[in-house]
Amino acid sequence: MTVTTSFEATEGGLVLTDAILLYRSEAPPGLHHPFARQMFDGPAFASIHAIERDDGQPTIAAGAPLSRAHLRRWTEALGRTEVPEILPDNVVVSHPDVLAWWVPAKVRTSYFVLTSPPKDLRALAKRTVMPLPYPAHVFVATRGGLGVYALPTSERPTADTVVLHSPVLNVYVDGRLCWGNIPQPKTIGIAAIAEYERAVFDSWSTHPNPGQELTVSGRGGLVQLWDTLAARKATRFPVQRLKPFAARTGGAAEPPVTLGALIKRSVRS
Repeated sequence: MTVTTSFEATEGGLVLTDAILLYRSEAPPGLHHPFARQMFDGPAFASIHAIERDDGQPTIAAGAPLSRAHLRRWTEALGRTEVPEILPDNVVVSHPDVLAWWVPAKVRTSYFVLTSPPKDLRALAKRTVMPLPYPAHVFVATRGGLGVYALPTSERPTADTVVLHSPVLNVYVDGRLCWGNIPQPKTIGIAAIAEYERAVFDSWSTHPNPGQELTVSGRGGLVQLWDTLAARKATRFPVQRLKPFAARTGGAAEPPVTLGALIKRSVRS
């Protein structure tokens, strides 16, 4: 049997010519946490199959192992639909499924309207709009959402940079932004960066998500830290108060996560 990897278009549109089937061993039963399961490197296999037609109905025929030559041909064919982009300096990773970029530390206009404010707040007990300092951040956008993480220094991160929990409210402890009623960008291209940043920095901070109060060290939780900064009219965020971001499996804390590990997980998810 001849297996074809041709890709053709007719006047009626695209034609189904091939099917690729992916096989992978299951992760061990003990790996329950999504981060651990995504990082599991088990054996994998792929086969490519021609499409046969019986009375006009497509059927997947017998296949052959997927080769690097197959992958090159299909990558080239699919790549023709991608529009080349000039990458700005703040972009760290640009991939069809992942976009990562960073922003330096900055004083930003902040919006607080806490739904259940603690009684001892000095500045954020009511609706407040004022300039406050933010640490440098790195964002990892995927088709599943947006990861928001702080950086230990205000400089371009590398694969080995250990990321920190972001102090931005409405962020889950696993790093995902809680969108609420904020419209989510429809793409993960360069043009959507400003829209993602507006969702993080220009929306109302209403509450810390479960566990987020404990992502800072020292006295008081995350809300108390923001209240202190607001009361003092601070111009620099105390990055040393932020705890390193870490995946948790089975209730045990794992080593701090690097940006490289985050990207690797995002590409696989």
